[in-house]
Amino acid sequence: MTVGQGLFVTFEGGEGAGKSTQIRLLADALRERGFRVLMTREPGGSAGAEAVRHVLLSGAAQDFGVRMEAILFAAARSDHVEEIIRPSLAQDTIVLCDRFMDSSRVYQGVTGNLEPGFVEALERVAVNGIVPHCTIIFDLPAAIGLERARQRASGATSPKGETIELDRFEKEEMETHEKRREAFLDIARNDPGRCRVIDASLSASDIAATVLSIVEPLLPAGDELGRGLEP
Repeated sequence: MTVGQGLFVTFEGGEGAGKSTQIRLLADALRERGFRVLMTREPGGSAGAEAVRHVLLSGAAQDFGVRMEAILFAAARSDHVEEIIRPSLAQDTIVLCDRFMDSSRVYQGVTGNLEPGFVEALERVAVNGIVPHCTIIFDLPAAIGLERARQRASGATSPKGETIELDRFEKEEMETHEKRREAFLDIARNDPGRCRVIDASLSASDIAATVLSIVEPLLPAGDELGRGLEP
């Protein structure tokens, strides 16, 4: 992928693994060094994709089957890539994304039992050549992750004041979540050049230090990467 001098880092893992916290900590550390950073997420990230996000996470599309869900995820990803990610990378921005193509490989492909060829075709169209420079996978036993997710949803509210509830995927069976954990680890084993696995049971500060140590070698020296105001 050649898009400006931007850097594209994705964060993957099961429910409750702490991805959002670590993205924020990394963004803060990079901004302190003067880098231009964009935090985004999937499903969502762009106006069109955010509209699809509610449909997917609420379970409204579940009755249409996993194939339709996969198509909706791909449509949201395509909009996200073309409207947000590609332009940001072209402006020499560090893009940090909470979930990307590997989540579709795991959630719709492995535990959704969709045929690999179908998942690969959707991915190829949706990402349109935009592949992460680095993917950090947060590994955590499913039981711990789900307990964290339930605690987070118990009477909590988002920064926007919205009540946090378990989404359609967080409500699924423990066996399904553990199967996803293994699927993420399989992706890392099969693509060691792109993927790095982190023990998500460690303290937030230890994880943040490890994340930064992974990303630091990827940062171009001097003024090769965009610095200055947020995009």
